[in-house]
Amino acid sequence: MENILKIENLHINYGSVKALKGISLEINPGEIVTVLGANGAGKSTLLRAISGLIPIQEGEILFSNKSLRKIEAYRIVIEGISHVPEGRRVFATLTVEENLNLGAFNRRGDHQLISERKKRAYSLFPILEKRKNQLAGTLSGGEQQMLAIGRGLMSDPKLLLLDEPSLGLAPILVQQIFKIIKEINQQGVAILLVEQNARKALAISHRGYALETGNITISGLSSDLKDNKKIQEAYLGGAALQRKMDRTG
Repeated sequence: MENILKIENLHINYGSVKALKGISLEINPGEIVTVLGANGAGKSTLLRAISGLIPIQEGEILFSNKSLRKIEAYRIVIEGISHVPEGRRVFATLTVEENLNLGAFNRRGDHQLISERKKRAYSLFPILEKRKNQLAGTLSGGEQQMLAIGRGLMSDPKLLLLDEPSLGLAPILVQQIFKIIKEINQQGVAILLVEQNARKALAISHRGYALETGNITISGLSSDLKDNKKIQEAYLGGAALQRKMDRTG
């Protein structure tokens, strides 16, 4: 199967700080791939590099076999990659509908297509349709996250980059967001998911990578990573390991 995204030997520096130290990963069409890691591991840096928001010192990022190294960020969106950043970053003084319209900047003037994409966003997030004339800054945290994802989908991406979509949300909303991420994937969008809720991320993803201080230390099928002792101790609180020991002991 041909990769939709292939990263080879990627190095990113912030001044003298080496944020990514030669990492390689790939995403196949139709996959959800999760990246686990503590704060400062380089997860957001990875997504920003793919999006063209920060320069690459060394290595290659290929999207559908096309190098992204020298492509401007807005053109990367046009190519088919959409980035939903950590912290939602909605335009607080614009309405929900205006935020969504901005997500479709690559199809300005095609009013029918923009209308169809908004219908898709509203079908995934019905609350947004009810709030469409409301200022984004007045939405709850969960609604803002839905808007950020909906806006990301307006460019009709082949690959969606999600940076900590469940951060700061109540458990019931976390459940809802992960259900919708799975639904988006089932509609044919590949997803690269950066998420500190490792249990939820591994439950919906196909494969995963563990990133530690700029290096990938473990990778594999999500079902295998859930049973990996190091993953359990680092990201699953050791609880799964303890239950297994209790059963076998």
